[in-house]
Amino acid sequence: MRLLPCGDAAVLAELDDLDAVLDLYGALLDTALSGVVDVVPAARTLLVRFDPSKTDAGAVARTLRSTRPRGGSSRPKHAPVEIPVRYDGDDLPDVARLTGLPEAEVVDLHTSIEWTVAFVGFAPGFGYLVGGDERLHVPRRDDPRTRVPTGSVGLAGPFSGVYPRDSPGGWQLIGRTDAVLWDLDRDPPALLMPGARVRFRDVG
Repeated sequence: MRLLPCGDAAVLAELDDLDAVLDLYGALLDTALSGVVDVVPAARTLLVRFDPSKTDAGAVARTLRSTRPRGGSSRPKHAPVEIPVRYDGDDLPDVARLTGLPEAEVVDLHTSIEWTVAFVGFAPGFGYLVGGDERLHVPRRDDPRTRVPTGSVGLAGPFSGVYPRDSPGGWQLIGRTDAVLWDLDRDPPALLMPGARVRFRDVG
């Protein structure tokens, strides 16, 4: 783990891979973190924001170095989120071709697994979900779209995700949902938080 100052109120931990990030993130949530405001996981980093009036970067760094990740058992266990999906995405035939699977089996694989929100980013409410079958690992599109509709469900590399609003994007679109991923009138606004478990349900 490499620790770097990030401004005057945060420490950035660089780790080997996403699994290491998730293990450390889960362990930190089980640890009393005096003065810590937020812990933000990403693909290979973990940002720890703190209140400078209550602690400092040195104390946060010591906590990070002394925290012992305990593997998957230490990861946060939020209540599962169910997302209903109509699997009629424009790229579903391409995903079937890339994977060598029938379209129906692509859908079965996507819905039969419990995904985990590894981290959020790109747009408010966009969660990067991991844990899917390796057979669903497909590359991004060669020609990204200038507009992906709100609620589009996609695949890219080892990730699945749901676009929370209209935006450009290059993921392979396999379906769409009416679930609201980001709502400022909700607490918290994001439907998907890091560590949350997600199940996709085929609604035809």
